[in-house]
Amino acid sequence: MQVVFESRDPQGGNFRALAIRRVRVVMRRLAWLVPRAKVTLSDVNGPRGGVDKRCQIELKTDSVGSVVITAMARDWRAALEVALARAARTLVRVWRRGQPGAMSAAPTLALEAPARQLAHAGAGRARRFVASA
Repeated sequence: MQVVFESRDPQGGNFRALAIRRVRVVMRRLAWLVPRAKVTLSDVNGPRGGVDKRCQIELKTDSVGSVVITAMARDWRAALEVALARAARTLVRVWRRGQPGAMSAAPTLALEAPARQLAHAGAGRARRFVASA
C-alpha cells in the first residue's frame, strides 16, 4: 500500500512517520482493497487553539472508487485515530454494499432467528413449583 502524507503545518509534519505507520497498521487487513492512501493534516484556525486539528484520509480503491474521511480534534493524534477508525468502518461498509447477495442474506437470517426461538420456547412442558409450608 502506498501512503502519501501532506501537512503544511510544521507541527503536523512531525507526525509523518506515526501517521504512515498507523495507516498501514489499521488498513493491513484491507490492503488488498486499498492500493493508495493519502493523509492530510491541517490546522484550521492556526495558533489560537481549540478543536481545530483536522485529519483527512483519502482511500483510493479499484472497486469502490475513492473514500474520503475527515475528523477534527484537539490534537493531531486524536484526529488521526478518529479518522482511521471511521475510514476502516466506512470502507468495509461500502465494500459490503457492492457484494452480490449481501443484502438478501441479512433479512433472511434476521427472520429465522426469532422463529427458532419461538419453536424452542414451546417445546418444554410448563412446570409449576409449589412450596410447601
